[in-house]
Amino acid sequence: MKNRYRILILFLLLGAHLGHAQLKYPTTKKVDHVDTYFGTQVPDPYRWMEASDQPSVKAWVKAQNKVTFGYLNKIKFRDKLKKRIGQLWNYKKVGAPFKEGNYYYYYANSGLQNQYVLYRKKSLESKNAEVFLDPNKFAKDGTVSMAGMSFTKDGKLVAYLTSTGGADFRDIYVMDAETKKLRKDRVSFAKFTGVSWKGNEGFYYSTYGLPKKGEDYLTKKTQRHMVYYHKLGTPQSQDQLVFGGDKMPRRYVSGYVTEDGTTLIISAANRTTGNELYYKDLTKSNSKIIPIVKNMKNRHGVLMKKGDKLYIQTNLEAPNNRVVITNMKKPEPSNWKDIIPETKNTLSIGSGGGYLFASYLVDVKTQVKQYTMEGKLVRTIKLPGIGTARGFGAKQKAKELYYSFTSFNYPGTTFKYNIATGKSTLYRKPNIDFNPEDYVTKQVFYKSKDGTKVPMFIVHKKGVKLTGKNPTYLYAYGGFNVSLRPSFSVARLIWLELGGIYAQPNLRGGGEYGAKWHKAGTKMQKQNVFDDFIAAAEYLIKEKYTSSDYLAVAGGSNGGLLVGATMTQRPKLMKVALPAVGVLDMLRYHKFTSGAGWAYDYGTADDSKEMFNYLKGYSPLHNLKKGVEYPATMVTTADHDDRVVPAHSFKFAATLQEMHRGKNPVLIRIESDAGHGSGTPTSKRIEQYADIYSFVFYNMGVNPYNENKSEK
Repeated sequence: MKNRYRILILFLLLGAHLGHAQLKYPTTKKVDHVDTYFGTQVPDPYRWMEASDQPSVKAWVKAQNKVTFGYLNKIKFRDKLKKRIGQLWNYKKVGAPFKEGNYYYYYANSGLQNQYVLYRKKSLESKNAEVFLDPNKFAKDGTVSMAGMSFTKDGKLVAYLTSTGGADFRDIYVMDAETKKLRKDRVSFAKFTGVSWKGNEGFYYSTYGLPKKGEDYLTKKTQRHMVYYHKLGTPQSQDQLVFGGDKMPRRYVSGYVTEDGTTLIISAANRTTGNELYYKDLTKSNSKIIPIVKNMKNRHGVLMKKGDKLYIQTNLEAPNNRVVITNMKKPEPSNWKDIIPETKNTLSIGSGGGYLFASYLVDVKTQVKQYTMEGKLVRTIKLPGIGTARGFGAKQKAKELYYSFTSFNYPGTTFKYNIATGKSTLYRKPNIDFNPEDYVTKQVFYKSKDGTKVPMFIVHKKGVKLTGKNPTYLYAYGGFNVSLRPSFSVARLIWLELGGIYAQPNLRGGGEYGAKWHKAGTKMQKQNVFDDFIAAAEYLIKEKYTSSDYLAVAGGSNGGLLVGATMTQRPKLMKVALPAVGVLDMLRYHKFTSGAGWAYDYGTADDSKEMFNYLKGYSPLHNLKKGVEYPATMVTTADHDDRVVPAHSFKFAATLQEMHRGKNPVLIRIESDAGHGSGTPTSKRIEQYADIYSFVFYNMGVNPYNENKSEK
């Protein structure tokens, strides 16, 4: 009997081993590279993968994708799932109209077009609209997208920006709006920029400069951002440097012209939080750049200019933000006067039609109040429900504006708002194969490890039984003052339709409760973010929404770091981990592109021995341990990601495949001709979601189209 038992155990162990061995990962070479930080040696055997443009790295990418797609192709329900996502996605989408010159413009997508098309018509009542600009014609496969545009005040000229392969770098083109003919003007390698016109003569834009010949501009560290002025009819080589560069080195700078065309506002920063403010009088030749705020301790933005007054949103002495007014002759903070004081809720501000629109986050839900320019409350605007409203801004002479409203079970809908009367009327509602009454959204508050109360939204079909066996998708971000708000997602709809639960906690590090909430998840307090996420998972398990065998954790960018840290700290907590375009090497993130600007949130390994030890203590790449069975993992990244360079994901995936022991697959999916996410063609997005959801369901042992049949 004992021998039979031993044989059975041996068979099970061998079976588990063979199940894992069937998935053969590509051999990844290792190099003898060691870095030393404050006397501590840290091996980096996959350092060679940081040169993403090299043939050896491209060959590795090809080999990994072969394994990944070979695995995904064997999931029987994947094609059916992809088809259904396409069906749900295939509805007409129309954006809010905006007026430029003699035309009303709006973006629209007939359903499955890779990129939105820009249309225009002479009046809103007209049924005849013409195609003004179709980005689907930029490239056959949809991998060149439109990434912004700006009209001159009279609407006669337009500058539009394009992105190739999803990269943050932009090309700027100028077109005659009436004839739709391109001018010869072209600016290349603009980055983190918009376009702001100075009359019809030229425009301001931001850039890190042109790359040197043969330089890998997708990974190069970007340090000195600059505002340039391009005069129409001249080559880019003659563009004038306005701010930044060697004499005034700043990592992030931007410039925009006030609506009256008289003033250039400049914001300058070295990190993602905190900035200087300046202005330049454009009515006088060779005018000086005048400082408004001379340090980067707080965040400030000029909302608008009225006469010689500037309206500024700031978190100086107001962690939740306030609106102040100042005279341009004495613009420094000591002369600021409150127009809209700080409240207990975080504030963002818009203006239009001679009014201010204060948008507050009240436990992560939108509340909007309309004020006079003197700060007198006019009304609290009645919104369609509990969710997220955006778009409360317009030109100063506007009589109406258009805002959007959305929630988890409320598709993005456009409303027309009469600024004088405060009346909202439905402008356009999408027609989707979806009944919101079939789903329920609730907000819960749970306690994190240190007792902090954290909010979380939970969405699922009505009638879902809390058995602990519901496939659950836990998604979060937790950083850079970003607030995750309620919103509708067609891609998420398929998950809910198939009986899955979606959970979205609002972790510290975000901006949901102002600067204090943000700061509580930065630098030496970053572990709070991971603890908040882990506590969210534990809450869902405790309340029997799900269990570890049916839990997937997901996040992108800083959220990819969140997933990486969580799966290395608590590998048994979840069944599936999905770190997307993640910051996974915390010792070297600041060596690439604009990574050094993230130091306010993270700190760097060069700061101090204490900071180095803290970063190394949670860095996902450096906390993978040999012999541990990690959850089924699919790392996702893209070859043109010039924000979080793909080397993060490459090195993490290679190390994970080396260290992992057990039957769970650990794969990496590398998208070609795509970047950090923006501008991704519809066709690629549908494929990505089909692959992700298929991977999740399959590794939970769930066939979503047959509950009683396992696909594993």
